[in-house]
Amino acid sequence: MRAFLFDLDGTLYENGVPLPGAADAVAELRRRGFQVGFVTNTTSRSRRLLTERLRGCGIAAKPEQIVTALRAGAAHLAERGFRRISALVPETAHEDLADFELTDQLPEAVVVGDLDDQWTYDILNRAFRHVMDGAELVALSRDRYWQQPDGLVLDCGPFVAALEYATGKSAYVCGKPSPDFYHAALASIGPRALERPQEVVMVGDDIWGDIEGAQRAGLTAWLVKTGKYREEVFAKSGVRPDRALASVADVVSAL
Repeated sequence: MRAFLFDLDGTLYENGVPLPGAADAVAELRRRGFQVGFVTNTTSRSRRLLTERLRGCGIAAKPEQIVTALRAGAAHLAERGFRRISALVPETAHEDLADFELTDQLPEAVVVGDLDDQWTYDILNRAFRHVMDGAELVALSRDRYWQQPDGLVLDCGPFVAALEYATGKSAYVCGKPSPDFYHAALASIGPRALERPQEVVMVGDDIWGDIEGAQRAGLTAWLVKTGKYREEVFAKSGVRPDRALASVADVVSAL
């Protein structure tokens, strides 16, 4: 193994609180010469704010070391030549979409992220009408749910599925588990990572986005039993990680 990619929420921290041993594990890997990067489907914060959160958890990071679904979405929109978009993400993420005009008047694309408890019928219906009128449907992720202090809550995947079902159109998925997303993450580490993805370990708590998605892209994938992890879901998923750890604190000893 030459490099590690870490998921954020549920793996290194939960609701902004660092998980025990996370900062020490990342620091020790770096001390041993491993490259470390971060990947996330979180769409509620910009890379700048995510960097601040990691630093607040005692983990040194730079914005360019974090590959996010939001930035992947922005790259896709730019490649398609879109300028006017309806962005279903919180305002705290808008700075990573600064190159686009955010509008609900004839958008060229509807970008679906995580609005958490801001979701309403009116928001979903407006998105439905935009797509029916010809806007491209862009999903920043298809994550099913995530962990909050009071339990699991719906992520943006169910809302993407609702729009697909109602419009009959398929969304372009920008974040995990998209192979393009993982290729971008590998590229952020360097050319050798792209050539030998099996030498890069993805560490995360989501059995589909973090583990299955990484394995399909050729990476090694280690599951941590924190965050959204549920034993019964894992058992029924049919997905088998290369290793399963109690938490990120066990990454160094697993070497």
